[in-house]
Order: sequence, then C-alpha cells, then structure tokens
Amino acid sequence: MEIKWTHKAVSDLAYLYEFLAPINKKAATNVVQELTKSPLMLLNNPRIGEQLFQFEPQEVRRIFVKDYEIRYEIKNSIICILRLWHSRQDR
Repeated sequence: MEIKWTHKAVSDLAYLYEFLAPINKKAATNVVQELTKSPLMLLNNPRIGEQLFQFEPQEVRRIFVKDYEIRYEIKNSIICILRLWHSRQDR
C-alpha cells in the first residue's frame, strides 16, 4: 500500500495553516504535521476508518484526528487522501 494526497487535500492543509498561523504559528505547524503523519497508520490497516456508503461504488472512508476529519479512498493498493477539515466546519 502507498498513500497519495489529492491536490484538494494539499490545498486543505495549506488553507488550515494560513488560517491558524496568524494566531499561533507554532500550533499551526504542529497541527499540519500531525495531520500529515496520521494517515500513515492506514498503511497497516487501511479499512480502520468508517466507510461512507453514500459514495459507493468507491470505497470512501473517514478517520478523525483530534478535531479534524480526513476522508480517503482505497483504490487497489493506493490510499488516496481526498479532503480534510475541522469537524466544526460546515461541509
């Protein structure tokens, strides 16, 4: 298995950093680093996240890291990180 990030997911990380950095740059860096590292746990157990059946036939799942939701799709041997956001954001 390998992990790939979509452009939208990378943009979500950049947006999050830009939002948090003016308030607390160190905290912004820490949050982004943690969100970047967290999907590595999926390499050992890719189906650990809750499956979102509304996206079938794609296998889209989600995990929560602190107050953030990370959505990902499993395609053959690739875990594709689709999007991420704070759980209080309207989506």
